[in-house]
Amino acid sequence: MQLVFYYDLVCPYAYLGSTRVAALGERAGVKVEWRPILLGGVFRAIGAPDVPAAQMPAAKLRLNYLDMKRWAAHFGVPLQLHPQHPRRSVEAMRLCHTVDGDHRVRLTHALYRSYFGDNRDLADRNVLAAVCSEVGLDPELARTGIDAPEVKDALHRATDEAVRDGVFGVPAFIVVDGAQRTLFWGQDRMHLVEKALRG
Repeated sequence: MQLVFYYDLVCPYAYLGSTRVAALGERAGVKVEWRPILLGGVFRAIGAPDVPAAQMPAAKLRLNYLDMKRWAAHFGVPLQLHPQHPRRSVEAMRLCHTVDGDHRVRLTHALYRSYFGDNRDLADRNVLAAVCSEVGLDPELARTGIDAPEVKDALHRATDEAVRDGVFGVPAFIVVDGAQRTLFWGQDRMHLVEKALRG
C-alpha cells in the first residue's frame, strides 16, 4: 500500500489536507508520496475553467469561503486568502520539484504557511528564495533552479500523471494497492482514504 498526495500550493483545500496527510500515513502505516502538480494544467486538460470560483453563483462562493474558514478553525490552522488570490503558482510548483523526500515536505509546509498564513506572494521569486533560506535550502533553487528543463519536465509529467489518474481538482489522493490505483478527492474525505489504506 502507498498513498500519493497530489497538490497545488494555490488551493486552500489542498493546504488543509497537507496539514493532516502525514499523520494519516503514519496511522495507516504507509508511505506518503507528495506529488506537486499544476492545477491550471489539470483544468486545461479536462476542459474546466482556469478559476472555477469565478464561475460560481454568489451564494455558493460565499459559502465556499465560509466552509474553508470553518475547516481551518476546526483544525486550528491559519487560513487567510491572499488579496489577489489565486496567485500564479507555476514557479512555486516547479520549486517543489527541485527537491524531494523530507526536503519537499518541509518546503511545501513553509510555502503553504507563507501563502495562507502570511499572504506572501508565491508568484514572486524573491519570496520563494526567502522561503528556501528559511527552511535551510539554497535560495538559488528559486532563482535559477526552477528554470532547469528537467524541473519543468518533472512538473509536466506529474500533472499528466494526475490527469491519467482521473484527478480533476486538489487535494487528490491515490491509494495504490499493487496495480490498483483508487482516487479520492477532497480534504473532507480523508477518513475514507484512511479506511481504504487499512483495507
